[in-house]
Amino acid sequence: MKKLVTLFLISFSLFAFSQSRKEIGNDFIKTLFIEKNAVKAHSYFDPSIAGELKAADLTAVTEQIKENLGSFKNILEVNSEKDSYYYYSEFDKSKLDMLITFNDGNKIIGFVFVPHKTFDRADDKTFLKIKSDDIELNGTLLIPEQDNKKKLVIFVHGSGPQDRDETLGENKPFKDIAEALFKNGITSYRYDKRTYSYPETFTEQSTVEQETISDAVNAAAYFKNNESFKGYQIIILGHSLGAYLMPEIAKKANASKYIFMAGNARPLQDLIVEQLEYIRKVDPSKAPEQFLDTTKKQVSLLNSDRFSLTTPTSELPMGLSAPYWNYLLHYKPLDEVKNIKAPMFFAQGGRDYQVTGKDFGLWKNQLKNNKNAVFHLYPSLNHLFIKGSGVPAPKDYEIKGNVDQEFLNDLIQFVLK
Repeated sequence: MKKLVTLFLISFSLFAFSQSRKEIGNDFIKTLFIEKNAVKAHSYFDPSIAGELKAADLTAVTEQIKENLGSFKNILEVNSEKDSYYYYSEFDKSKLDMLITFNDGNKIIGFVFVPHKTFDRADDKTFLKIKSDDIELNGTLLIPEQDNKKKLVIFVHGSGPQDRDETLGENKPFKDIAEALFKNGITSYRYDKRTYSYPETFTEQSTVEQETISDAVNAAAYFKNNESFKGYQIIILGHSLGAYLMPEIAKKANASKYIFMAGNARPLQDLIVEQLEYIRKVDPSKAPEQFLDTTKKQVSLLNSDRFSLTTPTSELPMGLSAPYWNYLLHYKPLDEVKNIKAPMFFAQGGRDYQVTGKDFGLWKNQLKNNKNAVFHLYPSLNHLFIKGSGVPAPKDYEIKGNVDQEFLNDLIQFVLK
């Protein structure tokens, strides 16, 4: 469940001072989801907000969560970061974090459902920070201890705030791929996207250069200039937006090979409308007609001569700014990809409604005379390269699965070749 169900609320009763914050959060969750006592749970919230928040609102939230995720089962683990506590929780259909934030008086000032956040442990030898411009990338480096093939794959995410595993519900495609590579003697580095770890750095002036490209290039440069990885082949794997931007990344990274997973070749704004129209047909509740109409108007403006760098963000698709879209309007991936001389691997799922066979065909046609480019279509795989059946729909992502073995075999063969 990628879309966040968000509540910012505020907090609780005086006995909190005798309990730890961890215990307070546990009690609140138990009261709301096990005892189903919304009135008592409501008493946990600060009086400054309690007047606006009703017990009935809490009941509505639990009902919505049950409809989407099933019944609450238990808390798997609790992690903390400053005043925020992440209660990794199991439901019938999925697992996610319930994020509870406290104020200085140990009263809850935030309650939000978010994808599970991985916390790095001090003794975790796989954890690696890499300096990238104004931030440090937080990532996982997997190095085979035996039969090391001296190949290193760097992962580049799709759109939106993504963790290093590209977590979507209980699915973690990047983790699946990294672990398969590891078992075959291939090193990998995957990192939390900067918009996930440092959302404050993404401003109205930011473009995909700041969001994605620079961090991928800097990660590649780190390993190329690190004596410990001398003699390694550096390979960059991009998924979705990461694959779309791969031709631009390749200009600066000079890697040995490039992997394109479900990368769009067409303009992003055109895909947005296509996706929404498809979702509207198969699951109207996920794409309300008003939202679709608004998005179409925003895309129409973006594609017209009325668009400029001063166009308000509110009038543009996906809540992204004019500088962001201006960059993409001038980006021509099908022209740029012809300049890549290194081997390329293109993979596409036949059940992918987000990036479709149209895009796969465009890449393939553009590189039809390039002997260094290989193309693999997997009819039963979705956008996450997980096998499925029936009419593709958003609900597919709510089902736990793993990246397909046939795809993994082809990918590993390409990397080792």
